[in-house]
Amino acid sequence: MGRFVDGPVRVSVPATSANLGPGFDSLGLALSLRDELEAEVLPEGLVVEVDGAGADGVPRDESHLVVRSMRAAFELMGQQPPGLRLSCHNVVPHARGLGSSSAAIVAGVVLARALVPGGQLLASDDALFDLAADLEGHPDNVAPAFYGGFVVSGREDGHWYAVRVGVDPRVTAVVFVPPTGVETSVARGLLPATVPHADAAANAGRAALLVAALAGQPEHLLAATRDWLHQDQREPAMPDTLALVRRLRAAGVPAVVSGAGPTVLAFGTADSSALTAACPDGWACHALSIEPHGALLLT
Repeated sequence: MGRFVDGPVRVSVPATSANLGPGFDSLGLALSLRDELEAEVLPEGLVVEVDGAGADGVPRDESHLVVRSMRAAFELMGQQPPGLRLSCHNVVPHARGLGSSSAAIVAGVVLARALVPGGQLLASDDALFDLAADLEGHPDNVAPAFYGGFVVSGREDGHWYAVRVGVDPRVTAVVFVPPTGVETSVARGLLPATVPHADAAANAGRAALLVAALAGQPEHLLAATRDWLHQDQREPAMPDTLALVRRLRAAGVPAVVSGAGPTVLAFGTADSSALTAACPDGWACHALSIEPHGALLLT
């Protein structure tokens, strides 16, 4: 076991919201709701402990997403430990469009690197982000979970890219989380294979405006968060979500479906108490800040 760090390592990873309306599969934002995980190398076996959000629904074996991500990162570094203990304290809701799977993947690869002496030399941040996005299949949640803040991400020349953009300090976010989830695969399955050119052009313009609005002109957020490509198309899987988005937008609030849904994210720029009053019965409401830090190793 000499090739591994003695004792446990801990990491904290934020929730994320992707798409943000028009930025489908490319824009993502880290939010101030964080999972904490701890891992250590054992002489043999696998122990997985989970409490908090989603604890009843996740496996406790090698198929656990954090474990699979750790294994992939160990493989990247050419090291595979004889045994592992993983402990997860989950705060990010599962199957709600707040990046729980990306948080798990990012936590796994960062934990694995921290357990290998000289891990930074064996797996750079770029390599680790590349691996995490490969595991997730798209980078829009992984990028802010890894790097924090507001991130524009995508794929170019066989690699994933992630570019951080500043966020105006006045911008806050309120998330409205419904009691039941929707799997991403179901939400994606509702999207059409092709879209009209005019809709694509409109979305491109609003996505560009959204970057400018978040960076320093939040008065444009309502117009900037309009979407033509994916939100209305997902309504059959989450009618209450789209109803809330429309109610908030009709009242002048920049509201969007968070990721694949069914959570609703509303941008605010001051006191959020008026926004939280709009929370439907039975839903959970969190007034959050934009989280500047991505995955953090805790000492």
